[in-house]
Amino acid sequence: MGEDTAAILGDAYDSSQTSMMDEECILIDEDDNPLGPGSKVLCHLGEGRLHRAFSVLLFNSEGRLLIQKRAGSKITFPGVWANTCCSHPLHTPEELEDGVGVKRAAIRKLEQELGISPEQVAVEDFQLISRMHYQASADERWVEHEIDHVLVIRTDVDIDINPNEIEEIRWVTAGELADMIAGAPDNGTLIAPWFVEIADRFLPSCWGNQDDLTDDGLIHHVGLLNSAAVASGEGALLEALVVHRDRVEQAIDEALTKTMHDRLRSAMQHLFKGGGKRLRAILPWLVADAAGEAHQGLYDLGAAIEIIHNFTLVHDDIMDNDALRRGRPAVHVEFDNPTAINAGDAMLALSFEVLSESEAISDDHFRRLVQIIGSMVRLVSEGQQMDMDFENQDDVSEDAYMRMIAGKTAAMFQACSECGAMLSGADNETVMTMAEWGVQLGLCFQLMDDLIDVTGDSETLGKPAGSDILEGKRTLIAIHALQQDLDTLPVFHELYGSYSDEDNDARMKQALAELRAAGSIDHALARAMHHHSRAHELLNRIPVSEARDLLRELTDWQLVRIS
Repeated sequence: MGEDTAAILGDAYDSSQTSMMDEECILIDEDDNPLGPGSKVLCHLGEGRLHRAFSVLLFNSEGRLLIQKRAGSKITFPGVWANTCCSHPLHTPEELEDGVGVKRAAIRKLEQELGISPEQVAVEDFQLISRMHYQASADERWVEHEIDHVLVIRTDVDIDINPNEIEEIRWVTAGELADMIAGAPDNGTLIAPWFVEIADRFLPSCWGNQDDLTDDGLIHHVGLLNSAAVASGEGALLEALVVHRDRVEQAIDEALTKTMHDRLRSAMQHLFKGGGKRLRAILPWLVADAAGEAHQGLYDLGAAIEIIHNFTLVHDDIMDNDALRRGRPAVHVEFDNPTAINAGDAMLALSFEVLSESEAISDDHFRRLVQIIGSMVRLVSEGQQMDMDFENQDDVSEDAYMRMIAGKTAAMFQACSECGAMLSGADNETVMTMAEWGVQLGLCFQLMDDLIDVTGDSETLGKPAGSDILEGKRTLIAIHALQQDLDTLPVFHELYGSYSDEDNDARMKQALAELRAAGSIDHALARAMHHHSRAHELLNRIPVSEARDLLRELTDWQLVRIS
């Protein structure tokens, strides 16, 4: 990293992303004439410098458009949905060349971000349809100011996403994309402002026969684009997650390399390569920052808990016979059942190694950490067993369900919060307050997950809407519904536990209407709101600070997840 870039970025961002900020973009005038090179960091800092860019719209043979959700580690516009690929040609002879330079850059970035082989996307297969001059602020510090070359290509490709660049991908129809954009940001989805403009201005002509597409020869000077949808919602919280994620990832990577057996190490690393915000791993730091003093030991603690969390996921997927996790084959599918079980066991042991070797955790604290985390693992296991037992029980009470999620979900949030507060040097009363806050946060989190499964749509969820209903899961919604008059919920009862793999969207909407009319949705939401309010009451007990505000934002984020 250059000295200027290092001075600007420091160590606040993901190391892989910062390493690319020294790349030389192509500075241009408003007619798209090259003026010379400019570092990527200076092109995007403050008011930015006008530079050349490209946006790829890749359609498959079925006419669906590939879109991506930018990784939380991205420096500009993290966590937002955008077109297939959007980046910048570099100031090199190959990518400066008129007519083909941006297409070569697109091929380079499609491989780097999505793992698409250059053999599957030839230069001649791209069609430039127009250029767009715009400016959009990501936040107070970073901006996009560019002339965007809009490229269209239709081909079937093999994809292997880079989790440092992309969190999630989807193939969407015109209608699905329109619904997605129309619902943002109220549905919790953030859309990149340039993609909103492209979707409105250029996409309508691209869904049909793309053989007729041509370059309109124009530069559309659209001015300042509205970034409100991106700046709202998770802003400060998302920034905090980005700042701390790299440090936690480093601790996790160092821990996993302790395993000398190649196949076992690959199995242990498999889920981590699927990306994620690492919320549980970062939570101890966020709590410590609000309750006392944060330090390196919080990253070691977060790494240990994240490794344990992934250990539980490995074993859960085996027990539930789930083939996918985070869009990747589950560990037992990618490897085999015995290797997956062994990898999970090794991950559990490794987490305690991480804690015992941390120079920032005292011996006295280590003993207490082992007690808390050991109890957490036991409670998660008990909750998982209760969940499996429910499948064979005719009657499950609401109290039993709440005890189950208190173990399976809330226990980990409790441990993260309690341990974080303890390592911060907070007094015992504050430690217990934050432990209880973690419980309330975890209960709200799970109840919201249950509601999202029923009220969300399949495209947004990335899985069939209402899968809990189809699988006969005993959620608070289902428990309430099963206590109502059978005649008032005929479609719900028809679908509940049917394990149907048919397209049930229409009938699921009928079932949702029945659940709303029966009061089952409101019943679960009221319970979630109770735990949400309780969590905020607990935060009132710690001193006012920006760090406490982040915990409030995290608490409220549970409600943003449903609309």
